[in-house]
Amino acid sequence: MTPRTVRLHGHDLSFVDSGSGPALLFIHGILGSRRQWSRLVDQLDDDHRVLVPDLFGHGDSAKPLGDYSLSAHAATLRDLLDHLGIDRVTLVGHSLGGGIAMQFFYLFPGRVDRLVLIATGGLGREVNLVLRSATLPGAEQVLSVVASAPVLSKVQALGQLATKVGWHPGSDISAVWRGFTSLADAESRRAFLATTRSVIDIGGQSISAHDRLEDAPPVPILLVWGSKDRMIPAWHAISAQSSVPHCRVELFEGAGHFPHLDDPDRFTRVLRDFVASGSVEEQAEPPPDVALG
Repeated sequence: MTPRTVRLHGHDLSFVDSGSGPALLFIHGILGSRRQWSRLVDQLDDDHRVLVPDLFGHGDSAKPLGDYSLSAHAATLRDLLDHLGIDRVTLVGHSLGGGIAMQFFYLFPGRVDRLVLIATGGLGREVNLVLRSATLPGAEQVLSVVASAPVLSKVQALGQLATKVGWHPGSDISAVWRGFTSLADAESRRAFLATTRSVIDIGGQSISAHDRLEDAPPVPILLVWGSKDRMIPAWHAISAQSSVPHCRVELFEGAGHFPHLDDPDRFTRVLRDFVASGSVEEQAEPPPDVALG
């Protein structure tokens, strides 16, 4: 996971480019970073070219003032592919990253082989209250206090005490905590709020991809969800299956909002099988007749 840096739109974007073969572009969610995909890179870069960026506003990439909309992120990823000379990719997006992947497909359909959407945003209004509260007035001031170094150190100390008496945080808590600790500086908090407010309001998710996907060119789509997702409900996947053509759903029983972290080995198997499957047209063809006699 040795990162590289490219300058796009006057700002540094950090990314990993590993392996060779068909290209897979992984897109993390809000408060995420490329590090969430590290185990998957190890399992996939033997026969795929795996691209894992830190989105602007996240991880080691720049956190400039400006546009943090889905379209802006999608355009940045297009520019990264242009810089690397890559024409077509399979997009793998988690949460916000799923929304970015769908927007990329809407804007640049000719560059997408297939879509893998993990607990994705953009398929329903419902989303956790914590993210909705980030759209309220005064959220900046609240975050500056709760994400300050003294508060974070106290919470971390409590967590260490809890582990000594047998508590073991799951993938959701660990991933969210790592993301939350990244908000200690003002630039990261500003980017987080701008990103969240571009897709969420106090009532829930403010952007829907249903209509756009229904009219999009046919590509294979895989939805992966954890049955115990408390951030975005798993039934969004079931409703999408009825309205989005060429859609396959994989439900990870007992997993939360990060099924690829809860069971990375299973996720890798599912992803490999999906990438190896045929096009929409090939999947729709009836099996050849079998001669009897």
